[in-house]
Amino acid sequence: MSNEMKVSFPGGKKVYANYDGFEIATDQAIDEGGEGSAPEPYDLFLASLATCAGIYILGFCERRQLPVEDIRMALSWERDPEARRMATIKITIETPPDFPEKYHKALERSVHQCSVKKTILDPPEFVVEARER
Repeated sequence: MSNEMKVSFPGGKKVYANYDGFEIATDQAIDEGGEGSAPEPYDLFLASLATCAGIYILGFCERRQLPVEDIRMALSWERDPEARRMATIKITIETPPDFPEKYHKALERSVHQCSVKKTILDPPEFVVEARER
């Protein structure tokens, strides 16, 4: 696995990231000058948080041989319009009636192990550099 993504600009408001053989496409919404042909970058950020939390729920259930098919998880958020940033991110886990309630708190704890969440809470140093090729 590489520790570098290559970014390309295929036209319009599209920006693609290439990583380990995968091309991850983004675009801006039509009202932002894009074509709306792919998720916006911030949408992918939220999706990475949601799917990271989901993989920890999946792992928790697999280790205990608990079914995951009827578990539902949702990520929701509230924005602070004045600060133009996210104010609250909420993850809700819904289990079916036959899911053992004794595991609810453990499911919540498993989500706290999400690497994306941990990175948000303890952010890395950002280094930005422009240079000639």
